[in-house]
Amino acid sequence: MNRKVPMRTCVVTREKYPKQELIRIVKNNDNQVFVDLTGKSNGRGAYIKKDLDVLAKAIKTKVLEKHLETPIDNTIYEELKEIIENK
Repeated sequence: MNRKVPMRTCVVTREKYPKQELIRIVKNNDNQVFVDLTGKSNGRGAYIKKDLDVLAKAIKTKVLEKHLETPIDNTIYEELKEIIENK
């Protein structure tokens, strides 16, 4: 029996991908923003594709800040860059 692959939309490219190909960034109720590698943390989530070009575009357009409605610290972008480079 085939299991359904969860699909999510990348907030940068607006394309749908299997959840495994994306990284989730979460803003929780305390307005803390963090990278959610489990994909299960509570809060408002935004997904971006594991791709350095997509990350660069996200930083340039501030799409994550708009989506999560909060400023995003550079350490988050650094962490995302490391995760993408080491995937």
